[in-house]
Amino acid sequence: MKKEICTKNAPDAIGPYSQAVRAGDFLYVSGQVPIDPKTGAVVEGGIQAQAHQVFKNLKAILEEAGMSFDNVVKTTVLLADMGDFATVNEIYAQYFNGAILPARAAFQVAALPKAAMVEIELVAYQG
Repeated sequence: MKKEICTKNAPDAIGPYSQAVRAGDFLYVSGQVPIDPKTGAVVEGGIQAQAHQVFKNLKAILEEAGMSFDNVVKTTVLLADMGDFATVNEIYAQYFNGAILPARAAFQVAALPKAAMVEIELVAYQG
């Protein structure tokens, strides 16, 4: 059985997809860009501000599903510039610091929605 997870504390989907879908014990969270759900705009302040906003959005979706960053088993980090990897990695470590860290992939891409500098998707497990 699958169930859509949606919260107003994260930005609305920009296209024909769900913020997240719960399938059994797994939660698949769509890539989040640094949009402030209150304004609908990408946050200003460079890569640090954008990365923190992405994590705020991810946290809101996880909480709506009754989960936290401790439940995350896999992430994918998309960067507009791999030169931002170290900065995003430092911020990432503030949110993922448990005994078992999620598996991860990181890629530089040609462009991201809304000219964002970072996008992160994740898979969480609650068994």
